[in-house]
Amino acid sequence: MKSLIYSSLFLALALLLSSCTSDLPNYVSFEAYEYASLDATGGQWKPILLTSATQIGIPAPEAASSAEFLAEVAEVKTLSASLTEEQQAAVEYWGSNSLIRWNEIARDLAAKYNLPASPNADGTYSGADPANPGNYPYFPFAHPPYASRALAYWSTAQFDALIAVWHYKNQYNRPTPAQADASVVTHLPANALPGYPSDGATVAAVSKAILSAMFPLEKEYIAQKALEHQNALKWAGVNVQSDIQAGDSLGRAVAAVFLARAGSDGMKKAQTPKAISDSIRDDAQARLGWHWENQESPVRPVGITPLFGKVKLWCVPNVVVVRPVPPPAPGSAQFEADAAELREFAKNPTPEQRKIANFWSDGLGTYTPPGHWNRLASDYIVKYKFNPLRSARTFAYLNMAIMDAGISCWDAKYYYHYPRPIQTMPGFKTILGTPNFPAYTSGHSTFSAAAAEVLSYIFPQEQSYCEAWAEEASMSRVYAGIHYRFDTEAGKTQGKAVAAYAVDKAKVDGAD
Repeated sequence: MKSLIYSSLFLALALLLSSCTSDLPNYVSFEAYEYASLDATGGQWKPILLTSATQIGIPAPEAASSAEFLAEVAEVKTLSASLTEEQQAAVEYWGSNSLIRWNEIARDLAAKYNLPASPNADGTYSGADPANPGNYPYFPFAHPPYASRALAYWSTAQFDALIAVWHYKNQYNRPTPAQADASVVTHLPANALPGYPSDGATVAAVSKAILSAMFPLEKEYIAQKALEHQNALKWAGVNVQSDIQAGDSLGRAVAAVFLARAGSDGMKKAQTPKAISDSIRDDAQARLGWHWENQESPVRPVGITPLFGKVKLWCVPNVVVVRPVPPPAPGSAQFEADAAELREFAKNPTPEQRKIANFWSDGLGTYTPPGHWNRLASDYIVKYKFNPLRSARTFAYLNMAIMDAGISCWDAKYYYHYPRPIQTMPGFKTILGTPNFPAYTSGHSTFSAAAAEVLSYIFPQEQSYCEAWAEEASMSRVYAGIHYRFDTEAGKTQGKAVAAYAVDKAKVDGAD
């Protein structure tokens, strides 16, 4: 089977990239690199939310010949000439493309908070309270929809902010410390980009603002990482303090625009009260003659985010245009054929099928399927030596497509409210735990098909691998007994349809 062949290649690649024992470690090991391209016209690219690169202004910098700037250069020259071991480690950690590190941090936070509430002593469940995130159960529960949203806001804000940075770099054209004084020691590869404003400081500021909003209990940790990142820019000999201040100001202002959108995108209502959840179930039963039921004991009264399908989309005009056809009715010929396939996999699973099911499980305590594809994108960004702006573009279109895929998938899940195999097939056993939401369409399949389409567009040399991984991710859910094949086939079709809107948007942003 083609997917099994690519599985072996992929697992070998993952092992090669890591000294860890896990198949897919979160930490990307890479040496600082010289950018393959500087994208000199990047300041003219089309932003996602900003009306233009100049919507948010920054003050003109002091001239390169001014006493103020020369004093800043002298400060950096002193700092970079004699780093402590801790400072050197920080410079190496953040490297030449700090977006990779911030993406790792975002994925780490998603994994840390990807834990549902345990039942109370009386068998009831409590919900997380965003107004009191420190009360158990802690906010957020970073399930796949939540993770997709956090990554989407983080990456789109970075893209818009860096378009503005590229514009102002070109407008003011103020040199970096090393460009102004050749005796300044630098610890990262040189490039011809102007120094003002600092792109690294902008990335740190956006990351601090967005991730603190998404993971409020981690504000102190995130602030510490942002401070270390911005200090490392001076230790590396890359930026002076006024570069950093301008980048920080710009990043915070851009992040505020995106957080304003987040505040009214509908996510606050996605996790419904039981009465609304029951009405969605009853409507499906009346229309279709079936409904999904949670199989846990004690039973959770509400599935994960029944109204995530109503959250504001990024690229897709509305969920109806990508909503799949109805699934086969339980007991129909197609249903029985796919159910028989599940029984056969459960009865005689091969070692390779088990490996695939576990490799793509992305369950509780992991960074979820959206994080999985972000990790793959990070590897490609390093492989092709993308600069920060082009890296941000990659993450932005990838995560807009992934979030739109999640929204569209959840619309189908609760519109069709299709039961899971363990509900329709008495006594059926799965390899993995069954998620707490309806079956049709498969989230893994939809997320992965969308992600693969976007990455294939951005990295056309890797298309065959991306498509094979998406196929494998989809089949992993069948091997695990969590989905029928018709769930996954519809999910792949849905994910590709979603991705087409993101790719069409990317094709006209000026970057190609």
